[in-house]
Amino acid sequence: MNTMTPEDFKILLVEDDPNLSMVLQDYLELMQYKTILGGDGEEGLARFKEQEFDLCILDVMLPKMDGFALATALRQIKKNIPIIFLTAKSLKEDRLKGFLHGCDDYITKPFSTDELNLRIKAILRRCVVRYPQIHSREQKIFNIGKFVFDVPNLEISTGNTKYALTRKEAGLLKLLCENENQLLSREIAQQTIWGESDYFISRSMDVFIARLRKYLKEDPDITIKNVHGSGFMLQVKK
Repeated sequence: MNTMTPEDFKILLVEDDPNLSMVLQDYLELMQYKTILGGDGEEGLARFKEQEFDLCILDVMLPKMDGFALATALRQIKKNIPIIFLTAKSLKEDRLKGFLHGCDDYITKPFSTDELNLRIKAILRRCVVRYPQIHSREQKIFNIGKFVFDVPNLEISTGNTKYALTRKEAGLLKLLCENENQLLSREIAQQTIWGESDYFISRSMDVFIARLRKYLKEDPDITIKNVHGSGFMLQVKK
């Protein structure tokens, strides 16, 4: 695979503060990312429908359509688009809401541009299929009971049934598969998938576990066991 560079990626930046928007666009383009601006939620959605993007950076407090509603609309168009939320709020409830809306990162203003760039690089490496893969020899296909889990395509299937997974769902299921019949600790899962560990991310992770259980319920031989206070265990009857 050829090495990808920042100019190979396109970012949608939706921010209603024109001064901050210009500063961030200038910085991102200085870092060689192609950057398209949207001044409110509706404009951001329109730009997203016009062209392909690799990452979206969304202010939470947007006019016409807030960042959470916009993220939901974007995910209906492209389920696996990476999203970073920007917010002036530091309330933990808002942070949790951001993760429950499927964001990949959450940055509270004010923040440094260097921090933003580091987070963008981390997300692109973790989430975008076209970005250079550090672990190219990792297992790509897992058999889970009667399901086939296709990691690169973020999909689980059985017979004629297929489910498209989000990156976090796929990442969490991959960790469970790699530790089948062994304890996967909450802390390791959170650090691996979210990059940090705290109470609110733990609650968010419970939502993703519930989704995986729903997908896999067609096979009664598959169980994702909750190990109280410690983590989870994927159990598959042979």
